Amino acid sequence: MPYETGAKVRLTRDVQVTGNTAAAGTSGPGPLYLAEGLQGVVTGSARGAGGPAQEALASFDQQLGANRFDSFTTAMLDDLRQRLIRQGAFDSVVGDRVGYRVRFENGFVLDGLQEDWLTRA
Repeated sequence: MPYETGAKVRLTRDVQVTGNTAAAGTSGPGPLYLAEGLQGVVTGSARGAGGPAQEALASFDQQLGANRFDSFTTAMLDDLRQRLIRQGAFDSVVGDRVGYRVRFENGFVLDGLQEDWLTRA
């Protein structure tokens, strides 16, 4: 059931907002979650290729994009990136997903929420 902009929705599960810095060995707090049942309003949506390969490619580019490597390492990383892209092409054939941007009543705005994470409020 697709949601239009302006639709009132509620979370059907807890959604993690921040990373788990405590698990990384820092003294910072653990992850922050928005609780199941929190209400908000859909402010937008985007259809995009889903699947773990797309998320892995985005993470790969973010972590390694600004670094400099020797030619051998660069070639290995490029091969790995191409494999992720090929897997992403397979994922996009399987089906696209819609990600929703929702502004919650506590002020948080989350983008990329999947349809099954929301229900009408």
